[in-house]
Amino acid sequence: MTFDRREMLARTGCGFGLLGLAGLLQDDGLLRTAAADSLGKRALQPLAPQQPHFPAKATRVIWIFVNGGPSHVDTWDYKPALEKWDGKSMTEFDSGFENTTGFFKNAVGNLMKSPFEFRPRGECGKMVSSIFPHLGEHVDKMAFIHSGFTESNNHSPALFAMNTGLPRMGFPCVGSWVTYGLGSESSDLPGFVVMSDPKGRGLPKGHAANWSAGFLPGVFQGTHLRPTGDPIDNLGRLPSTSETTQRNQLDLLKRLNGEHLAEHPGESELAARIESFELAFRMQAGAPEALDFASETRATQDRYGIDRPECDHFARQCLMARRLVERGVRFIQIYSGGMENQRSWDGHNDIHGNHSQFAGETDQPVAALLGDLAERGLLDETLVIWCGEFGRLPIAQISAKPGRDHNPHCFTAWLAGGGVKGGVSYGESDDVGYKAAVNRVHLNDLHATILKLLGMDHTRLTYRYNGRDFRLTDVAGEVIQDILA
Repeated sequence: MTFDRREMLARTGCGFGLLGLAGLLQDDGLLRTAAADSLGKRALQPLAPQQPHFPAKATRVIWIFVNGGPSHVDTWDYKPALEKWDGKSMTEFDSGFENTTGFFKNAVGNLMKSPFEFRPRGECGKMVSSIFPHLGEHVDKMAFIHSGFTESNNHSPALFAMNTGLPRMGFPCVGSWVTYGLGSESSDLPGFVVMSDPKGRGLPKGHAANWSAGFLPGVFQGTHLRPTGDPIDNLGRLPSTSETTQRNQLDLLKRLNGEHLAEHPGESELAARIESFELAFRMQAGAPEALDFASETRATQDRYGIDRPECDHFARQCLMARRLVERGVRFIQIYSGGMENQRSWDGHNDIHGNHSQFAGETDQPVAALLGDLAERGLLDETLVIWCGEFGRLPIAQISAKPGRDHNPHCFTAWLAGGGVKGGVSYGESDDVGYKAAVNRVHLNDLHATILKLLGMDHTRLTYRYNGRDFRLTDVAGEVIQDILA
């Protein structure tokens, strides 16, 4: 078929318009192409926003991970019976107690009351430890779970269990499952961001396996922001490379990789690599602005505690989290504390000093985050979680300044915003906080509830690997309906 000059110009002119329209439709997720039909949209755009299973209460998550195992009986789970039984043997309270959960068998003491004063806070009258003067102002926004339990009494497997649902490495974490299920709302920032302790205390045990995508495509792994120096390595463009040159290089790579992907549609790693190149390019423009506090008022920075020596590092991370959720980041996890013992909430020795220190680092920043989100209209769609990997025993661990050993039989978590009832408590531990006793909540139940709030059925969010359909909650998990608004 041949065309005269006028017809050729008319046809190509329409073609350029259609190319522009196609680009706009694809950006809005409204375009179905032959390639997308044959390969699947997720293969071409693995982080494209996805529809939830049902209407969601929350669209994004900020998880304050209280690393090291906070003592529930010294924070949120008030136990007046501990004062009554203070100094008595645990076997008097529970004749079957054999200290099978603790690590320090030769340092087992008697029941020990909390060294902190508790008093009622908020309209709900929640009893709160004195180490949380600022967070206590927000208890009417929180739903407390006082009957959590897990299986492992060791940090690494307990961290894996809380993050992935199973107490061993190699499985996708909650943030990866969420971004796999819902994609990302941001086109120039990662869908899943992780921040860790910046005070030289190291990463949590298990390191990056805690935010791994496991067997999910690598594009769903958490992006770790470095706690010191540049948050993201190699974010800046080389001085010798212009934006046009870099864009041309990426276009060539994308075309060649796309041709290979079309011939091998099952190679999820290649799709993830294509997306990682594109995201890295977009982040060069988007990330510096998101991570820069220059536009934040001095009053806002003071509210979070920036430049206060005890909490400046965590204040910056909490303010960064607010800025990231404003820009569409789906899942953010912030770790308080680094490695074990006095470098985290792992209060084996001197529970008073340990928890006073870490509460002092986090109380004002997290409270400011809750208040800031609420005032900006973001809390209704942002689920905030406060939780560690396990709790601590109600008995003393004998040392110069007594502490508490690990306790997987009971922990406390709270959730706020994102479709959660405020000012309520669910479940109970026994009189001294040794075991979850009423309405026990396994971590699989916690995960099922998080997914529910995000509009996902935990039994339907699956990924086939090695011939099996895996899910975050394995073969368990019940949604905690009583805390849902």
